[in-house]
Amino acid sequence: MKREETIDFQVKALWHSIARMYNEEAEKYGGTLTIAYVLLNVDSEGTPSTMLGPRIGMEPTSLSRTLKNMEEKGLIDRKPNPADGRGVLVSLTREGKRKRQVSKDAVVNFNERVRTVVPDADMKAFFKVMDAIQTLINEKQIHLTDA
Repeated sequence: MKREETIDFQVKALWHSIARMYNEEAEKYGGTLTIAYVLLNVDSEGTPSTMLGPRIGMEPTSLSRTLKNMEEKGLIDRKPNPADGRGVLVSLTREGKRKRQVSKDAVVNFNERVRTVVPDADMKAFFKVMDAIQTLINEKQIHLTDA
């Protein structure tokens, strides 16, 4: 089997292209794809920092660095979480909300553009396949070795 014929190669190659595209766009606004993901995942009333990592698939150390960078750029505020004295609540500043909207518009535009060239039936099949793969992985129904 050629690598181009494997599912994982196709998913990784596509994700790499999408990430590069979003990073190029984010760079125009002094940001990154990671910053955009954080902006899009902070609730309007604020989000505990411990919830952000799992939401976007980011390790705590990387998330801490990103949040520090975002705070320095004036995109977020970090305050003690009133519901959990040990935790931190992340909320968007006015500039963070503005950049969140820019990020949201980019995601919507990407999705709308793809949907203009990919028929609905193909999109449904794509999501069905992605869901099936995710279910196999989540339920540990894929065994990569015989051991």
